[in-house]
Amino acid sequence: MVRALQAAVALAALLSAQSPALGQAYPTRPVVMVVPFAAGGAFDVMGRILAVRMSELLGQQVVVENTTGAGGIVGTMRVMNAAPDGYTFLFGSVGTHAYNPTMYKSIRYNASADFTPVTLFADQPMTLSARMDFPASTLQEFAAHLKANAAKLQYGSAGTGSTTHLACSLVNSTIGAKVTHIPYRGSAPASNDLIGGQIDYMCNNIGSATPLIKGGKVKAIANLSGTRSPLMPELATAKEQGLKDFEISTWNAIFLPKGTPASIVKRLGDVTNEAMDTPATKARMLDIGVDGVAPERRSPEYLARFVMDEIARWAGPIKDAGLQID
Repeated sequence: MVRALQAAVALAALLSAQSPALGQAYPTRPVVMVVPFAAGGAFDVMGRILAVRMSELLGQQVVVENTTGAGGIVGTMRVMNAAPDGYTFLFGSVGTHAYNPTMYKSIRYNASADFTPVTLFADQPMTLSARMDFPASTLQEFAAHLKANAAKLQYGSAGTGSTTHLACSLVNSTIGAKVTHIPYRGSAPASNDLIGGQIDYMCNNIGSATPLIKGGKVKAIANLSGTRSPLMPELATAKEQGLKDFEISTWNAIFLPKGTPASIVKRLGDVTNEAMDTPATKARMLDIGVDGVAPERRSPEYLARFVMDEIARWAGPIKDAGLQID
């Protein structure tokens, strides 16, 4: 009897000693952050800043993987088809989860049903800028010039279906001008051609646009978001310049494959938001024009509702602007 009790105690002690290894908390190996856009672009830069701090907090490396193509669809589907174990997650955007469901008629994912929402974590204003010798400096002058010269003008974007494409398309549609679109493989080459005068204007996130504007390489026309940015407080918004009820900003959120356990969702969400709240990370994000979101907007439940609202919000404008792609 005594020996049996001693054996039971010894077994319990052994199991207790082994339990941290047997039930070790997620993650136990590197985690992949899929950024469905090109390396060197604004979202890639954001993802890499975030990944550094997330790696520290998770105790495992967060590896950034650029899986590009079809306006973010290829990378988004890479995550949709991944195992729901928390080791592959999506650096999602307004493009992947608000624009694409309407823009692409044959899209093979459901933005609200095929993913597990984790957290909305960032907002970033969009700007309208033109080549330095463009004959307009305000949005009113820009609109007048577009209406009078639409057939002669060209605007660039980071690619068909990208946020930069949709933003300028909506600017054109709101103004009432039909302008030729020149898609590029990313915002960097489009910006280079804007600097060189090969295209007339483009819509870009404020983080990418600010150094070009302040460096005197391109001309700022308007901040397209609802409020002025601390990065360029002198740049008036489209609303302030007379484009009523016009507002475009990009947002970013984390998504996991459908069916990911709630404990992993919570862990990844907590780490993402703690990373964004870290002073050093916050400062680097602000340098590129990115703001974190308010705490009440960070929950998975909020993100689930937000995605559905955003899809509905953009469906009309995308269709009205003729931006649907087969």
